[in-house]
Amino acid sequence: MALKIERLRAFMTRNKDRPRVIVAIDTEDGVTGWGECYNHGPDKALLPLLDYLFGFIKGQDASRVEYLINILMQQSRFPPGALGLAGISAIDHCLWDISAKALGVPVYKMIGGNVRDRVKVYAGVYTAPDPAAARDEFDKLNADWGLTAFKLSPYRLDMHRNRWGEVVREAAEYFRKLRETVRSDYEIAFDAHAKIFEVGQAAQLGNALAPYDPMFFEEPLRPENFDAWGELKRQLKCTLATGESYYSRFEYLRLMQAKGCDIVQPDICVVGGITEMKRIAAIAEAHFVSIAPHNPMGPLASAVNLHFCAAQTNFRFLEYRLPQGPGYVFGTGKQEAPPEEQRLQGAWYVKDPYLPKDGHLELRPDRPGWGVEMDMQVLGKEDYVHWQRKVPVKRDGSTGYV
Repeated sequence: MALKIERLRAFMTRNKDRPRVIVAIDTEDGVTGWGECYNHGPDKALLPLLDYLFGFIKGQDASRVEYLINILMQQSRFPPGALGLAGISAIDHCLWDISAKALGVPVYKMIGGNVRDRVKVYAGVYTAPDPAAARDEFDKLNADWGLTAFKLSPYRLDMHRNRWGEVVREAAEYFRKLRETVRSDYEIAFDAHAKIFEVGQAAQLGNALAPYDPMFFEEPLRPENFDAWGELKRQLKCTLATGESYYSRFEYLRLMQAKGCDIVQPDICVVGGITEMKRIAAIAEAHFVSIAPHNPMGPLASAVNLHFCAAQTNFRFLEYRLPQGPGYVFGTGKQEAPPEEQRLQGAWYVKDPYLPKDGHLELRPDRPGWGVEMDMQVLGKEDYVHWQRKVPVKRDGSTGYV
């Protein structure tokens, strides 16, 4: 089978309250591969960009994945940025899907075979619900899906409207109460969302959480200064995770050289797909660093991640969002829980998403490619929802990091 690339189709759809761009590449022999872009924004800018990138690979053999991704990476003298790599990532997903389907095997069989039988996931809760509300949410996720690992925000107070020491004290007190309220076997991580500017403040917050055993403390700093991450890690008394804001193996190499984290978190919809993720994981492994892919995306992205994680030796756990049910918003003491109809929104473009069992995603060895079926009735109609991050404003009128 020649697998000659005939066309690219891009679909603007939604995953609950977030926009998603889904990509299909078709071959002349009728094999279709699927991929998902990251939604950095502006999401609609990805559609003409994908058309542009397609011009470089039209008519080529889809099974030459490394060759074609190299063409897309090297066709410009300047390294591709966030939007370019989101497009390339989705194309990479499509090419791996096509190649595996042509051979009648799952993608993980194409990249070395599975080194584990199932993939551990943790649920992103993302806000900081009151301890009793968090317990109820954790227990429900555990009862329904066997989940025992969760990620929250450490911020109970607005960091731009309160004294920093109070923000830190409140975060530590919150985690202490959580530990007293929820089951002792639950693992709890905290994502600081790159909002902190000073290394000392980031260390102060992480060390305040440390006595209560966080699964990890994620991305408190901006990504630009690699040496700052090394300085932070030397001061921290808990596990440090970061990496979702980096793009290429060269940036991750610099992060490893700075000894800037314990766990690295590249995004398979950002860095250039599985092709680049494999290289990043190898660099991390050589530095004794685990990999826990950033994955706040939809069910197709979760399928792609599953295959990568199944075949990667230094994999730790995978971020995961249920395709139906709660989105990013949970009730806190200062914020009402969303109405039930919002909590039941879904990402309907995958008919048969991977769902957790006993806190893990199980492989589908009898299904080729990503092992999922796309719903063309959903993808056939645009269902775009606008979303953008809100830039915080400090008391003096200046802006903070989102």
